[in-house]
Amino acid sequence: MTDHRHGAHGYENGADLGFEREDMGSKPVFGFIISLIIAGVFIYYAIWGVFYFLDKFELKNQQPRTPLIQVEKANPRDVRANEIQRFPEPRLEENERTELGNFRYGEEEKLNSYGWVDEKAGVAHIPIADAMQLIAQRGLPTTPQTGTVPPSPVNLARAAAAASDMSAAPVPTQQKGKK
Repeated sequence: MTDHRHGAHGYENGADLGFEREDMGSKPVFGFIISLIIAGVFIYYAIWGVFYFLDKFELKNQQPRTPLIQVEKANPRDVRANEIQRFPEPRLEENERTELGNFRYGEEEKLNSYGWVDEKAGVAHIPIADAMQLIAQRGLPTTPQTGTVPPSPVNLARAAAAASDMSAAPVPTQQKGKK
């Protein structure tokens, strides 16, 4: 039987061997990274070329326009700043912070002011704080209890017809001889 003694790290004779010499070196790793960069640049320009070709092909093969349409400019993709307002809503945001700030300011003004929603119909809006106080004082409308008939146009019409029915009332007579 042979007596094998291992060193502190489990290596024979206590020798520290370091890393394996069969591992990959740095040259193949850098070569791979450089080839990825070159392939990325090549793919970028290849896709750009395809889109450039397709755009030129589309412009060349567009159907002729009717002479009734007046063409203002050659490229419909070019938009001037004064033409933006002609586009229908919703439009793309130019400056999100200011547009959102203006929108929120308008909403705050509406929540905290009096005004008309529909003046002809007599519908107005009141500040949200006043509306909450009114709801706290008056309460919210509740649903009718079970067994009660909810108001409907048919029931309201029947009640109005019954109240205005004069067929059973006595006919007033005129008194003769008095003026």
